[in-house]
Amino acid sequence: MSEDTLFRVGNRHVKGGGPPPQINADDPDKYYGYFENEHGEQALFVYDRERGRGIIRLGDAGWEHEFEVVEGAAPDAVLTEEEALWVRACWRAATAFAEKS
Repeated sequence: MSEDTLFRVGNRHVKGGGPPPQINADDPDKYYGYFENEHGEQALFVYDRERGRGIIRLGDAGWEHEFEVVEGAAPDAVLTEEEALWVRACWRAATAFAEKS
């Protein structure tokens, strides 16, 4: 890992979850969030500021599936209370400046 790297995490899901997404989080037009619950299940949040669209990917649901995030909620994803709070926090952080303009 290079000394320029801020954060790096490996896939902790079984191979049945599919290949994990390869994300380069250096795109300034996107907001990224990472979550790991008490069972080691991982989740990724990506908000595209240009498109005004957020998605989450859940390792335990299969990394290849994208769940749309609408107004801070992912209605088609099965989430714990903690995961839902994380999604809402990511949404607020990603959209805070857009909502004020």
